[in-house]
Amino acid sequence: MTRTGLCSVTFRRLPAAEVARRAAEAGLEVVEWGADVHAPPADADALRAVRDASETYGLGCCSYGSYFRATPGELDAFPAIARAAVLLGAPRVRVWAGGAGSRAATPQERSETVAGLREAARIAADHRLELALEFHTKTLTDTVASTLQLLDEVGADNLRTYWQPPLDAPDEEALAGLMTLGDRVSAVHVFSWWPANHRLPLADREDLWTGVFDLLKRRSTPVEALLEFVPGDDPDVLTREATTLRRAAALAPGTSGRPTIRGRPGRERL
Repeated sequence: MTRTGLCSVTFRRLPAAEVARRAAEAGLEVVEWGADVHAPPADADALRAVRDASETYGLGCCSYGSYFRATPGELDAFPAIARAAVLLGAPRVRVWAGGAGSRAATPQERSETVAGLREAARIAADHRLELALEFHTKTLTDTVASTLQLLDEVGADNLRTYWQPPLDAPDEEALAGLMTLGDRVSAVHVFSWWPANHRLPLADREDLWTGVFDLLKRRSTPVEALLEFVPGDDPDVLTREATTLRRAAALAPGTSGRPTIRGRPGRERL
């Protein structure tokens, strides 16, 4: 039920064909192609080249990583984003929930973002696409509670959310958030940061990622686990990180009991 993959933004400086080749050689199954470098929505030739690269290396395109923030003035750009996703063969578009955090946003800003997401979801549905919110600071999805509230406010059947470990959150807190979001999560961005945004090898947060996969194995709907932000942006560590990702999935107990987790990340290796 969980497919492993790569966010192409992990290696922005590499050509799309090289990203696809390395992902396939690392044993990954899918790619989330980013709209900023590899797959700009206005460049049909680049979109076709990305699609062809995915097919050449036997990869699926699980999502289109857009930077649409659903703020006023952006809606005119969304139909082109939806068409680009269709051309890529992506079933989902990743979008962002405004440009202010849940505590900083005014009621008007929140209302405008809800309206923008609702309209984007309608356009996406016309293209048979799903939307998923980036789970990120300085947006309305900066907390689990605000994310759930936003999903309910938009009220679109084709809108779900991503999840990633919040900065500096202990393992138990991060896993509790993922558990609360439940089946409303469509994909997980996978990386190991501690402290703050200091990049560690994925294996340095063994307990966290084994716990994540334990939760994902209980779900009734498919989900993707997508590698992002590898140490040093180094393409040569991708195979190591992908191996750790698959081993974390294999080690997850997948039982009905709560996963064994610690209050802060350890340094044990898988």
